[in-house]
Amino acid sequence: MNCTLVALEGNTQKLDGGAMYGNAPRAMWEKWSPPDAQNRIELACRSLLVRTEDGRILLFEAGIGAFFEPKMRDRYGVQESSHVLLESLAAVGLSDAQVDAVILSHLHFDHAGGLLAAYEEGQPARLLFPKAQFYVGAAHWDRARAPHARDRASFVPELNEALEQSGRLVLVSQDGQSDLAPLVKFHFSDGHTPGLMLAEIALASGPLVFSSDLIPGAPWVHVPISMGYDRYPEKVIDEKRALLEDLVLRRGKLFFTHDPRTPCGDVSRDAKGKFYVSPVDIAALH
Repeated sequence: MNCTLVALEGNTQKLDGGAMYGNAPRAMWEKWSPPDAQNRIELACRSLLVRTEDGRILLFEAGIGAFFEPKMRDRYGVQESSHVLLESLAAVGLSDAQVDAVILSHLHFDHAGGLLAAYEEGQPARLLFPKAQFYVGAAHWDRARAPHARDRASFVPELNEALEQSGRLVLVSQDGQSDLAPLVKFHFSDGHTPGLMLAEIALASGPLVFSSDLIPGAPWVHVPISMGYDRYPEKVIDEKRALLEDLVLRRGKLFFTHDPRTPCGDVSRDAKGKFYVSPVDIAALH
């Protein structure tokens, strides 16, 4: 199936580099992500827009958006007060009201907060994308509704409630099948958060996987690196290795949501067995 792909920038963040690189020492990660005076590194919250040949508009994730009130926006290092994803949609001639489906790898606020309108003092949270169906893994939906104390702050209860009340929530079972097939199928990962849903888009040049927080950017392709935010770091490493080995065999590519410089890359393996990615122009993929 032919389709057109566009990387859409959303609101950006600055988060602690040590938290983002977990077990990697600063002497290693600061070469990839130079920190500021507060030890924070630059992070994108990028979405992927897919226009299908039958006219559907699919959006993979919604970034962090601008729903936080100013104090929380500062705490989580959100750099812009406006809703950048809506501006990026407008730049390609679209509005949130035209999106047919939003595919959410998981419901942490930096991946799903963009579903909500920008913060207005005294106003309740408001769900955007009025006609879209919202695809979430069924196992992760259970986690989002009853989170562990360790990751409770990563979820937005008002968003969960709005999704449920919308009547447009689609829960994807563990077989990874949905009405988005054959263009899109899903794989699941549990290392970062239980039930994280990885979308695989079938392209003529090979599969493109939206790697979400399993592999948030090109530096994390290095297999031993995990984030401090991961629930099960050893499982992340095993899941990451399995995905990368599979994509090398199938000439696959990765789409990165958090990498500030590299939206998409080819996956390869060098003579020593180490994985790496080469940047790819996503607009050239079909």
